[in-house]
Amino acid sequence: MATTDSTNTSHGRTLEHTRRANTTGAHVATAGVVVFLIATFLKWVSTEGEQSTSGSGYETDTTIPLLAFLGVGLVVGLQYAAGRARGRQHRGLSLTTMAVGIAAVLLSLGYIFDVPGAFERGSDLDTEIGAWIGLVGGIIWSVGAGLLAKEPEGDDDWNDTTVEAHRTR
Repeated sequence: MATTDSTNTSHGRTLEHTRRANTTGAHVATAGVVVFLIATFLKWVSTEGEQSTSGSGYETDTTIPLLAFLGVGLVVGLQYAAGRARGRQHRGLSLTTMAVGIAAVLLSLGYIFDVPGAFERGSDLDTEIGAWIGLVGGIIWSVGAGLLAKEPEGDDDWNDTTVEAHRTR
């Protein structure tokens, strides 16, 4: 997938770009966000007893859909950068996407180990399948964003010789 591009910099030099980011990580992150988004509408908590009820992630906690919708926006940005950015990615966006994916993993783990707010609600809440699927989605999301973040970015300083030549001036 390597291509060679020439770019004129503001210093009048021409740089050769021989590498572009492999966008597999962006696609993996997108799949993880889709899984987490689906999990948002599944059951995350339930109660047992005479008045047994259950609630989706969307109904249970506003943080769950917030993370899912934020993830949708981030992967739209990743996919846009894959098509438009010189190196087919933007490192800051990739790292932000990974950080929010990690937050989704931690939120899901919180629901798996001990449902937040159970004490305030005065009920014994049990974890349901949505939290587990959200955990899987968050892991896929984070790993995908990490895979993309390790790829080259669209910087002007692509190789070490150009960076060193710029520093010695």
